[in-house]
Amino acid sequence: MPSKSLPTHWIIAALILLVVIAAGGYLLLHQAHKTAPAAPAAASTAPAPATSAPAPEYHPISEASVSPAPASTTPLPALDDSDGMLRDALTRLGGADAGKLLVGGSFIQRFVATVNALPGERLPSNVLPLHSPNGSFLVEQQDGATVMAPANARRYARYASLLEQADAQKLVDWYVHAYPLFQDAWRQLGYPKSQFNDRLVQVLDLLLKTPVPVETPQLEGADGLYRFVDPQLENLAIGQKILLRLSPAQETAVLAKLRAIRAKLVGRHPSAAPSQ
Repeated sequence: MPSKSLPTHWIIAALILLVVIAAGGYLLLHQAHKTAPAAPAAASTAPAPATSAPAPEYHPISEASVSPAPASTTPLPALDDSDGMLRDALTRLGGADAGKLLVGGSFIQRFVATVNALPGERLPSNVLPLHSPNGSFLVEQQDGATVMAPANARRYARYASLLEQADAQKLVDWYVHAYPLFQDAWRQLGYPKSQFNDRLVQVLDLLLKTPVPVETPQLEGADGLYRFVDPQLENLAIGQKILLRLSPAQETAVLAKLRAIRAKLVGRHPSAAPSQ
C-alpha cells in the first residue's frame, strides 16, 4: 500500500480507541440485578424483513465535519479483504510487535460488534479486535475497604497516551473515508435498515456520561469476581465500567478525546438523537 494512500497513524488511533474502551476484560463477570441500557440484538439476529422501512438517520455520515482535502483517493478494499490494510498500517507505526495486537481477522466486523455491545451488560471476548493489555486486574486494601489498585492504570498508560495524542479531525476524516466498510459490517451484524454511524454516536453519548469518581470506588467480592459497592456505578453499562478502570486523569483525557470525536462525527448540523 503506498505511503500516501491512507493516513496510517489515524488508523492506529482508531485501534487505540478500541483498546482503551473495549480491551482489558471485565470488572464483573457475573452481574446481577443489572439496569444498564439494553444493547440491540446480538450478531446472530436475523436481518429485518425486506418490507420494513429503513430506520431514520439521526446522524448521517454526510453531516460529519471533514477536512477540505479527502482522506484518500485510493479505492477501499472489500470488507473481507480489509484486514491486511489495517495490519500493515499498525506495523508501519509501531513495528512488527504492534501488528501482533490484532486478534485473528475480521477487524472491522469485530470493531462494529464491540461498539454495539458496549451499552449492554457484557462484552463477549470473542468480538474484541485487539489483544488485552498485559497483566491482571489487581485490588488492594485502603482504609479497610477493597479498591482497584493504582497499578491497574499503568496497564492502560500507553493506550491512553496514544489516544490523547490522536487528532480527532484526521481520525474522523479516515472513518468517513472508510465508512462503507463499517456499514457493510453493520449490515452483516443484522441491521440492514439502519446506519452504523447512528449507533456509534449513541454509544459515544453513553460513554460520555461515565462519571469520573472523586475517590477510588470501593469493591466487594473475591477471586476475581468484583462488583462496585456503589449501586450507581454497579448499574453502569459494561463500556462505562471499563472506562472506570482508568485512573481519573486517564479517564478525563479519554472522555475529552471522545467528546471531540463525537463533535466531528455529528458536524455542524446534528440531528436529534433517538430517545432511549
